[in-house]
Amino acid sequence: MKGKVKLIFGLRAGVALLLTAALVGCSTSGGNSPTASPNASASVKPSEPAQTETPAVEKLDKLSYWVYLNSGAAATIKNLGEHEAYKKKQELTGVNVEFIHPQSDEAYNLMMASKDLPDVIESGWISNPGGPEKAIADGKIIRLNEYIDDYAPNLSKLLEENPEMRKIISTDDGTIFAFPFYRGDPFLLTFMGFALRQDWLNNLKLAMPETLDEWHAVLTAFKNDDPNQNGKADEIPLYYKWSDLGFQTAYGITNGLIQEDGVVKHSWYTPQFKEYITLLNKWYSEGLIDQDYLTTDGKLRDAKLTGDQLGAHIQYTVGRYNGLMEGKHPTFEMKAAPYPVITKGTTPIIGHQDPYYTGNGAAVTTSADNIPAIVQWLDFNYGPEGSTLFNFGIEGLTYDMVNGEPVFKEEALADGNLLGRTTLSGAYGPFVQDKRIMEQKSASYKNGVHSLETWMNAENKKHIPRLTLTPDEGSEYASIMNDINTFVKEQVDKFVMGIEPMDKFDAFVATMKDMGMERAIAIQQAAYERYLKR
Repeated sequence: MKGKVKLIFGLRAGVALLLTAALVGCSTSGGNSPTASPNASASVKPSEPAQTETPAVEKLDKLSYWVYLNSGAAATIKNLGEHEAYKKKQELTGVNVEFIHPQSDEAYNLMMASKDLPDVIESGWISNPGGPEKAIADGKIIRLNEYIDDYAPNLSKLLEENPEMRKIISTDDGTIFAFPFYRGDPFLLTFMGFALRQDWLNNLKLAMPETLDEWHAVLTAFKNDDPNQNGKADEIPLYYKWSDLGFQTAYGITNGLIQEDGVVKHSWYTPQFKEYITLLNKWYSEGLIDQDYLTTDGKLRDAKLTGDQLGAHIQYTVGRYNGLMEGKHPTFEMKAAPYPVITKGTTPIIGHQDPYYTGNGAAVTTSADNIPAIVQWLDFNYGPEGSTLFNFGIEGLTYDMVNGEPVFKEEALADGNLLGRTTLSGAYGPFVQDKRIMEQKSASYKNGVHSLETWMNAENKKHIPRLTLTPDEGSEYASIMNDINTFVKEQVDKFVMGIEPMDKFDAFVATMKDMGMERAIAIQQAAYERYLKR
């Protein structure tokens, strides 16, 4: 869509950057941060103001912006035009934004088939059909490198001081296709893992489990020894699905692609996956895993947990449940458990670790007028004012400045709906996520900081960064893996539940081979090798 053009664009040229990167590999120290891996590159820290002066551009009156409405915002507003951070940005920049929110996944394909595109499209480009390279080749979005160099001083400085960030957000030929959502610190990469009822462990005088054998002993005690002390055999030791990222990590695999010494593997296509499913089959047969896990949704799981029945499961945070039960149960306490190991005293091989760059970002389309001004408008988010706005919201409403630092108000931390309509800190918008938001949020609830530090303590050397497939590779890979995903999801639960005997597992693996798993892995291997050469 063509926007009106006037005079001089009002954003400050050379605005100061809030964040820059110290290009230092992360190492485990006191269990607080993950070790260096292909996914763990750089920490982003405050820098001096960007001194580069940008050329004057014609003033931008309005633009159109296509983006899915994130769940945090959707809880209280119908359009990002009502979002407090974007309202403030309009006040600061003078640009009126028409937000377009698709109602279905098919809307993306319909939009991309149109000749009249919005000015900006925010999407998960790497996961889209054909990826960003196809969108550029088809004349839908533009290469941004030169525009960023000339009109985006904040992002330019960030990329100059963070060559690893530039590598991560580019295609294999070096093209930058979108203003990225980027996690600014290793502390932001891990936010889920195991949690157990610490009060149940206390009642049974048991230690937090670390090894698979210790887990088996604890879950058996949860089943047999009345840890909730109500005199009934009503405990469910563990709610767990095989596709959760949990016990397979003890065998050095995940639920998807990994790499070992530069060789890409799919976890389902390894001998360790059979060991993992054999373990779950045994535990399920012993009644240690919720017998109704397949039909238990999140609400029912939560009801089992708050109803004093469930002993352990994978959580995103422990604070939610500790907060819910405060004043309702005198001893209720959820506490994080480390990712499991086989041998006592060893560091977990792998755990949850999201990538610095998720593939999400805001791209400028070929339908846009006044591209330099749109680039400057997007670049605002990477300067100090924009970064604070989208991470922390509105001063006086969601945060106060304390000793020169933004600090969330207690009432804001207690109100997820307020943060949802005032910040993008829980969404994937075009900005650098600030470590301080997670530090402050986790510190606001019981065992919050402990949970993140516990789950971060893993070697994490096998993770793979987000890779860019060529359009042909992407089409072929999707065709193969769509069928394999359907097959695996249908079969693995049967093995876990004993419907299908484990002696048929080798035939299951052979079927994956016949369906093209090795070709799919080869495609990812080629993409990984290209990534390493960027």
